[in-house]
Amino acid sequence: MKYISTQVIEAVPMTAEEYTEVKQGAFFYSGEDRNGYQITHEDGRTEWKLGTWFESVHKAIDMTFGVATEAMKRGLKVALPYWQPDVFISLKIPDEHSKMTAPYFYVTSRFGRVPWVATQIELLSTAWRIVQ
Repeated sequence: MKYISTQVIEAVPMTAEEYTEVKQGAFFYSGEDRNGYQITHEDGRTEWKLGTWFESVHKAIDMTFGVATEAMKRGLKVALPYWQPDVFISLKIPDEHSKMTAPYFYVTSRFGRVPWVATQIELLSTAWRIVQ
């Protein structure tokens, strides 16, 4: 049986030696090709993968608003890079205890939470990012 896996990860180019320093010696790689990526999974786990392997099975994505919306459906928060660090967008999908009956976006900032409606520039941006 064959499977297709989909997950959102962050990857930073990093040599095996650099990753060994990050892991404070808890990592060892003996291959000739030392170039790779530090991968951070949604649950915070990190690992190092050989660059040629990583690039053969992963594709960088443009973080369009559609991709950002899919991330928000999974409970993640998103923002644009030029927003203040404490500002992010979330998606609320009502349940049986909600007063609202339809899904809606809201923005959270130092001023609290308010409903959010995207501008044309935000809808067309490919620079959305997932925030913690």
